[in-house]
Amino acid sequence: MTTIAVFGATGYSGGNIATEATTRGHRVIAIARNTAPLASRADLDVRPGSLFDEKFVRDVASDADILVVALQAHGTGLADHIPTLGKIASANAARLGLVGGAGNLRVAPDGPRVLDTPLFPEEFREDGNAHAAVLTRLRALPNTVDWFSLSPPALYNANNRGTRTGAFRVGDDVLLVNADGNSHISGEDYAIAFVDEIDKPTHHRTVFTVAY
Repeated sequence: MTTIAVFGATGYSGGNIATEATTRGHRVIAIARNTAPLASRADLDVRPGSLFDEKFVRDVASDADILVVALQAHGTGLADHIPTLGKIASANAARLGLVGGAGNLRVAPDGPRVLDTPLFPEEFREDGNAHAAVLTRLRALPNTVDWFSLSPPALYNANNRGTRTGAFRVGDDVLLVNADGNSHISGEDYAIAFVDEIDKPTHHRTVFTVAY
């Protein structure tokens, strides 16, 4: 049994990851500033707190095998906090797993990032830039920190939840699209791919993606 700490456990991605992990028999520490929505979840170790409270994170890391960060990048200072998070993870031999952004993916093996093309919606530009800054900081972490970032496809959000299928493709850092040119996945299937990486680590210090 792996102990997984999920920061942002009341959010769309964090909630699905926490639920998927518990169904596989893992112990999940579910963390959020406001844990009221988790009050009825006897299957979770619910702890109110913040990723930006260093003492709190150190306490959690001492009790966890992996720290999952499922928080908004824009407007939170997440990128600036990555070096501290890396030190905490390294000191506790904990792995880092982050919910990334589609903008960090490339449009082709030798192509530009989605963020740098007209494909990227302008209304999400600040969020895309924030995720890119997080990735830059992750790549700068010392080799003692094992991390991965799972970038969702282009049409992944709480307003496009979809259904659980258990059937999807896992790619590297290139945006995946289907035969119709769509790039999407349900929240539950994204969580399956995320927890698969926790159960059988194959992506180390890198970005990868998942889609139908």
